[in-house]
Amino acid sequence: MEFSLRCASVLVPFPFNNNKRNRGLLRAQLSDENDPLLRLAINSASLRLQETQRREPLFMDPYAGCLVPPHTRLNFENSSKHYCIATKFIDDKLLRTVNHMDGLKQVVLFSDGMDTRPYRLNWPSSTIIFDISPERVYQNAIEKLQDVGAKIPRSCLFLHVPLESSNIQEALHMKGFNGNRPSILAIQGLPLMTLASFKEILLTVSGMAMDGCLFLGELPAWLAETKIGTKSSTEKWMENLFMSNGFKVNMVSYHKAAKSLGKALELGDHKYILFVAEQLRFSDDQMETWKIESQRVEEDRKGEDFE
Repeated sequence: MEFSLRCASVLVPFPFNNNKRNRGLLRAQLSDENDPLLRLAINSASLRLQETQRREPLFMDPYAGCLVPPHTRLNFENSSKHYCIATKFIDDKLLRTVNHMDGLKQVVLFSDGMDTRPYRLNWPSSTIIFDISPERVYQNAIEKLQDVGAKIPRSCLFLHVPLESSNIQEALHMKGFNGNRPSILAIQGLPLMTLASFKEILLTVSGMAMDGCLFLGELPAWLAETKIGTKSSTEKWMENLFMSNGFKVNMVSYHKAAKSLGKALELGDHKYILFVAEQLRFSDDQMETWKIESQRVEEDRKGEDFE
């Protein structure tokens, strides 16, 4: 079995379509061998496995090996180095941020279904990790992870929300997510087919994250090219898109991130955008709390005027 790693051009169905008949047909036709979502997730797990086996790895993923089919022949590209740099950057940013949160800590991961961060990172106590990913891939991965004894840190909680959910924000609330509390949200590997599909995700994140919270991660560069066609305008495009959803965004240079880790990257094009964005608006939960409080104050004022 051979995989071409970090293939950004593979088009996969984005599952916000509520047509149950179509979703059932898709599931019936897919197998482990031809499921594009599963193959892309295995590609990323293969890269983490390779990095883990280096003499001086950027990070350790002791669970990547169980996710990669035996006898897999890897077709490595230079972009694999960018993936590992981004993975380490996201790891560090997640841990630094949650370690500065008081009380309950909320982490939301938009992933490919094989993200091992809930297991391999040293989360502080009282951390709730929500994984949003394709259900089929997640179920495939969780069986293998349980077989090798993967566990999250003590005093932490890990919850999965299927990407196929008709309303992801509502599904998260049902699992216990609270938009009145601090959170950090990250995206890496989530299957995206169109710019519209990412806009849906960004709108969802905007409604979830309270002011001051971070949304960070890695996006395929073709999202920007779909809209404007030139890479020189990518930064402006990012600023406009994120600001329209209440975020101030900064693009992060892969080369600077690599240098900070004592690594070097070859010059040349790469197919992804690394970013960190800060929420400037209130979350939907904060707005609802503010409305309730405003109504209470107004009712108290009217009661005082009546007396």
